[in-house]
Amino acid sequence: INAINQILPTTRAGDADDFDDVGGKALEIRRWISSLLGKIVRYKAQHRHLLNEAATTLQYTLPNDILFKNVLPFLELPPFTFEEED
Repeated sequence: INAINQILPTTRAGDADDFDDVGGKALEIRRWISSLLGKIVRYKAQHRHLLNEAATTLQYTLPNDILFKNVLPFLELPPFTFEEED
């Protein structure tokens, strides 16, 4: 939030009468959102990797039925996807 708040005040807004001129603010917001989505995707991948490591460790200590029915579903991230549009 701080990054976009520093950029927007000095960025040109665009021309409301010219639909082809979206302006710098819209482009900066799109770039910022795209950056955030990229970070979310990386964090989800990192979470998945750590989850797999934890699951492997837990497999040695818990019976599989408890692990797969109770522990792993609790650790899963929600099934949202963050896909970028062109």
